[in-house]
Amino acid sequence: MVIGSEPGSGSSDSAGGWSAARGLLVKTLVMIGGALLLKRLTKSTTRWDHARLVSRSLSGEKFSKDQAARDPDHYFNIRMVTCPAAEMVDGSNVLYFEQAFWRTPQKPFRQRFYMVKPCPKELKCDVELSSYAIRDAEEYKNFCDRSKDQRPLPEEVIGDIAEHLTTIHLKRCERGKRCLYEGSTPPDSFPNLWNGAAYCTSELAIHKNNEIHAWDRGFDGDGNQVWGPKEGPYEFKPAPASSTNDMFSSLNFPIQQSMEKRIEGSFVLQE
Repeated sequence: MVIGSEPGSGSSDSAGGWSAARGLLVKTLVMIGGALLLKRLTKSTTRWDHARLVSRSLSGEKFSKDQAARDPDHYFNIRMVTCPAAEMVDGSNVLYFEQAFWRTPQKPFRQRFYMVKPCPKELKCDVELSSYAIRDAEEYKNFCDRSKDQRPLPEEVIGDIAEHLTTIHLKRCERGKRCLYEGSTPPDSFPNLWNGAAYCTSELAIHKNNEIHAWDRGFDGDGNQVWGPKEGPYEFKPAPASSTNDMFSSLNFPIQQSMEKRIEGSFVLQE
């Protein structure tokens, strides 16, 4: 005889134990499933996804208006516009890039082709961004502002890619930073003879909402800076108008908003 036991209490305790065990099992399975799903989503972001996101972020019409208003002694309001121009056989994106003072957008003072592709596997970076001179720059003025039938054809663009100028290796930003990607030219830099320079360096950061921070500087043989801002990078923010969408509509340039959000999420961005 068991003292203090009521009829049926053993059956009730057993049922309660099964219920608790089942709840614990369900929670465990949910946690495992969530971990596997996160791992799968992370793996689904390919090297080419990163290259496409960088291309997308660079593209569009952007201005340094806010920075120029804050510090007019050191920064101008510059218009930067970039758009897809062609695609290479290996899948690399070719972008046309130009900069002009905001009052005279029809007179760009800098024109380049950008080539965007994944970094070589042997390098510890995600995206390789190379700049090239344009064989006949005059023909490409305001390229992004023209309609498709008024632009040089993609095959002509490829034929007009001239000498290589610089290469920036971009990496995903560390956790906690506001940027998506950042990088710079290699330590040995690239030759540049403009305004008494011997070489130049470039630093680039791609932020959320397609904001671009670019710091290009030229140095003489003694290491003295001879051109470019000294206080820090130019900060280019997208124009409020929907000009970016118009630029992309003229050339097939596949990238989905969901993929962009997935990559952003993998960075654990903080404002």
